[in-house]
Formats: sequence, structure tokens, C-alpha cells
Amino acid sequence: MSTRWRVAILIAVVVAVGAVMAAKQLGSVPDAPATGEAEAVAALPRFVEVGAEKCVPCKMMQPVLDELRADYAGRVSVEFADVWKNPELGRTYDVRSIPTQVIYDRAGKEVFRHLGFWPKEDIDAKLRELGIVD
Repeated sequence: MSTRWRVAILIAVVVAVGAVMAAKQLGSVPDAPATGEAEAVAALPRFVEVGAEKCVPCKMMQPVLDELRADYAGRVSVEFADVWKNPELGRTYDVRSIPTQVIYDRAGKEVFRHLGFWPKEDIDAKLRELGIVD
């Protein structure tokens, strides 16, 4: 076998392995719900806070997220994605600034995005406006 073919095959193998590793990493979702919960959560609209535990405005959002979880339990899945712990999430959610909040409808379609601190009253109003809650 000629040297050119060996180099071409080696390059093809390296590219294939890289593509498989990237696909696996992009396909994995950290902090996924436990088995049995996944089906229930999948049917709910989602409110995702993309931020970091040590970011000051993100820390200010934590009590708001706790209240949302309590107020909308069983009606809206309230999630937190830490992009400092898992930078891939920044690309997954297409976030360039934190905190960013993303609202998804029951079908998983993004219906609204907000940047920065967001007061609970304003979130409540937006969820009602979008028909996510009544």
C-alpha cells in the first residue's frame, strides 16, 4: 500500500473518531431526570436558566428559580444549566451572556429568550402571555 493511501486512511479514521466523540458529547444532557421522570418532564413546558453558580446575577436568580419550581410544580419544568461547569451547554443553548433564560413550549420549541436578571413577577406575566400557564 502506498504512503498516500496510508495517510488518507489514517486521516479518515481520525476524523471519524472525532466526529463520533463530538456527537456523543453533544447528545449527552447533564443532570438528566431520573428514569421514570423523563417522560413526565418531557411533556412539560421548560424554563431553563443558563448561567453559573458563582455568577452574581445568576445567584440573584436562584431564589426566583426556587419560587418558580414551587409555584409551577407539575406544570413547568424549571431547570438550571451551569455553563462554567459544562461549557458545552453554552453551545447547546446558544448562549453568549449569562444569565440567559429560555422558555420552551410542550413541543420543545423555543418561544422566548431573556438576558440578565429577570424578576419573578415579569416571568409570571410572560408565562401567562405565552399561554404556558393560566
